[in-house]
Amino acid sequence: MTVQLLNIDQPLQSHKVRRILLVEDHDLNRMLFSDYLSYYGYEVQSLSEGSAFFSTIDKFKPDLMLLDLKLPDIDGYSLLKQVQQKPDLSKIPIIVVSAFAFKADQELALSLGARKYFVKPLILKDLILAIEEQFICRHR
Repeated sequence: MTVQLLNIDQPLQSHKVRRILLVEDHDLNRMLFSDYLSYYGYEVQSLSEGSAFFSTIDKFKPDLMLLDLKLPDIDGYSLLKQVQQKPDLSKIPIIVVSAFAFKADQELALSLGARKYFVKPLILKDLILAIEEQFICRHR
C-alpha cells in the first residue's frame, strides 16, 4: 500500500468530529486507514468482518462508511444491497476501497449505492479529499 501524507494548505472543512465506520479485513490496511483518518480528526470505528456491521452502525452512528468488498464472512456487495434497503441507512455515504480493479466491479458497487470507488493501493490524500467532498455535498 502506498502512503502519501496529505499536505493541506488550508484546514479541512470539518467543524465537528465526524464518525467513519471502516470495514476492512486486512489488518495492516485497517490500522493504516484508521491511524491516518484519526490523524486528520475523524473518529474511526473499524471492523474486520461484516457480521457486526449493522449493530455497529446502530451504536456508532457513522457519518460515512469505508467498505472493502472482500470480507471473510460476507461480500461487500451484499452489505451495499442491504444498506440500500434501509431508508435511514441509505443516506449515509459509502466509499468502497477494494482490490477489485475491474470496471465491472466498480460499476456494480456504484449501482448498489456506493458514492465513490477506490482501487488499492491508493493515495490516501485522494481518499481524504473524497471523504471531505461527501461531507460538503451532504450539507448543501
